[in-house]
Amino acid sequence: MSRRRRQEPAIRRTVSFFDERLSVSRFVRSSLDKVFPDHYAFLLGEIALYCFIVLVLTGIFLTFFFNASSTEVVYHGAYHPLVGAHVSDAYRSTLELSFSVRAGLVMRQVHHWAALVFIAAIVVHLCRIFFSGAFRKPRELNWIVGVTMLILAIFNGFAGYSLPDDLLSGTGLRIAFSIAESIPVIGTWIAFLLFGGEYPSERIIGRLFAIHTIIVPALLLGLISVHLAMVWRQKHTQFPGDGHTEDTVEGPKLWPTYAMKSLGLFFAVAAVLCLLGGLFQINPIWLYGPYHAPQVSSPAQPDWYMGWLEGALRLFPPWEIRAFGFEIPNPFFPAVFLGGITFLGLYIWPFVEAWFTKDHDVHHLLDRPRDHPFRSALGTSTLSFYSVLFFAASNDLVAKWLKVPVADVTNAFRAAVIVVPVVVFMLTHRLLRALARSEAPRFSEMPRQALRKGFRPAER
Repeated sequence: MSRRRRQEPAIRRTVSFFDERLSVSRFVRSSLDKVFPDHYAFLLGEIALYCFIVLVLTGIFLTFFFNASSTEVVYHGAYHPLVGAHVSDAYRSTLELSFSVRAGLVMRQVHHWAALVFIAAIVVHLCRIFFSGAFRKPRELNWIVGVTMLILAIFNGFAGYSLPDDLLSGTGLRIAFSIAESIPVIGTWIAFLLFGGEYPSERIIGRLFAIHTIIVPALLLGLISVHLAMVWRQKHTQFPGDGHTEDTVEGPKLWPTYAMKSLGLFFAVAAVLCLLGGLFQINPIWLYGPYHAPQVSSPAQPDWYMGWLEGALRLFPPWEIRAFGFEIPNPFFPAVFLGGITFLGLYIWPFVEAWFTKDHDVHHLLDRPRDHPFRSALGTSTLSFYSVLFFAASNDLVAKWLKVPVADVTNAFRAAVIVVPVVVFMLTHRLLRALARSEAPRFSEMPRQALRKGFRPAER
């Protein structure tokens, strides 16, 4: 007991030393008292953050056993159908990781599932921000940070997906090389810089490994820190109602209520990802076989976040432009041009909307979709456009299931990618305007008369 009494003053003096110089206690007290709205829609960003943590932890485990080398070796491992086959060392090490390393296959699958959920959570989180108007002043910079994180997450997912050097991922790398070369003037330079020479290059696996494990994760970690710092500084948005105003935030304090809820969400996310990794097979590279340049796997379906790009490549007509000694190959339009327009539109949207609506005020309260029917209709029509492209990436499978020619399915998707977004825009815009006129709390309570343009709600 006397020893504890002697230690307490020393600990107190040490804490006081730092507190007097850094004012740590004041910051800690104000931080613990910070209020966070606990609406379920705000948990999407946290799910993405916790998926990233699981990705980092499982990725560290995988790097201990993966060999990022394209050197050709003869496989003599536990998977007997491939014994004696000539494979790359990257493919061999991935097979060893799957069949010979304890918990290796589970870690691989948890890592892959976490990547899929990570990108999905970012996409849904951005959709929530878009439809609720959370990107408006003063949060335009945070929107830009979020879009950048989405781009990096997609690129890093593709890089990690390509590392095992199996036949399916090799087909994706073949397409990526063609897309890079299709960029006018600088395309060849970009392709050689990334791949290290003509395709297939023995340097690509090593370069992708460095990008996937060091460069992009470091960038993501930095952007996540910036994102959280801006949320902390600008305070959280909240939905209108229940006395909420632009100047106040209501909800539980960070400690202990919100912190405990957030910790529980982390364990729930980790548990679901482990359940998926343990029970649901994903990316069985031993069934695809090692990559060889003359071969292409069929059917070749990418991960979901690359489905829209694959669908665009399959639907775009075989058009090319040749003029003044230059050529713009076919992959440029559905891949580079469409992708560039997509993300450029996301980057500039907060400023475009503010310019059109002349709204430059500071907003801390969120919109309901009915409050801005044009924005909501534009968002749903855009989602429908990329959804059609996503399903078009499986046009060969659809043709097989329906027992019709692939060309007929492709033409149907070409028509749908134009018609569906227009129909969705008109329908969404009309329904949201009718809902706003009726003042009903939800669609199920909206009277049918509200669909008429001259409808006026009855006085209450």
